[in-house]
Amino acid sequence: MEDFLSLASTASFSRSAAERHVTQSAFSRRIRQLEDWVGLPLIDRATYPVRLTAAGESFRATAQELLQDLLRARDNLREKQGLRANTLSFAALHTLSLTFFPQWLRRIEPRCGGLRTRVSADNNGIDSLVTLLREGGSDFLLMYSHSAVPIFIGDSDITHARLGDERVIPVSAPDANGRPIHRIEPGAAPARHLAYGTGSFFSHALADLFASRPLERVTIHENTMSEGLKAMALAGWGLAWIPESIVRLDLAGGQLVRAADPSWDLTVDIRLYRSLSNSRPVVEQFWDIVTAEAREMGSAPA
Repeated sequence: MEDFLSLASTASFSRSAAERHVTQSAFSRRIRQLEDWVGLPLIDRATYPVRLTAAGESFRATAQELLQDLLRARDNLREKQGLRANTLSFAALHTLSLTFFPQWLRRIEPRCGGLRTRVSADNNGIDSLVTLLREGGSDFLLMYSHSAVPIFIGDSDITHARLGDERVIPVSAPDANGRPIHRIEPGAAPARHLAYGTGSFFSHALADLFASRPLERVTIHENTMSEGLKAMALAGWGLAWIPESIVRLDLAGGQLVRAADPSWDLTVDIRLYRSLSNSRPVVEQFWDIVTAEAREMGSAPA
């Protein structure tokens, strides 16, 4: 509804996408989803600038009232449950919520004197996580970062700290001799590739790798989740690039092996984002601890 109200104000998909800090294609998709839910076209796209249809004009006032009521209800519920005062909320990539987050939080918890946390994983993609941070639905955003993957944060009051890095490595199930069934090496057949779904973080990062190092490959399966690709690799379907933290035990136990030499590894940063406009005491206290640890690691907030 906030996307729709922005478009009603700007009459421009590109300007509203910039205002909402998402790509224009993602913004257009979200407007279509709203129209599908309403069951009527809300935007007349045949005109320039675009304008609301009669149904859109009628829906505009309703959307404003509903949005105000929803935000007010959310704030009231949080206050009643003490969430605003005492709980830290994180939006996080699914893989990081499973692997990095629990151990990282355990490591810094002694400095915090006890924590209450809540995590929202990326069931609806990167854009939804960024929106949660920008609009106050989460205190922090835990993300991978790579130069080839644009993250449309946009706001000048959004800052981040680097928490570490992660290697993403090509793996395959082994044959009877312990060699990868599916591998990248000179003279090998085109790789049977287990790929990340279009639009996912690692699909963008790997596209950059393949642009610099062309690889003969046949994509036989797609999944946006690293755990799903790992399961397919374990079953012998092909090779996949998986974060090392997910496959470390499988490599040690021989259930998976490297499918290429380390020059094919991908390295990504792990970052924690926050909005400086969120000045709740518990957020400020936690951020001071996080940035102190980042400085100890030689990474200052940006």
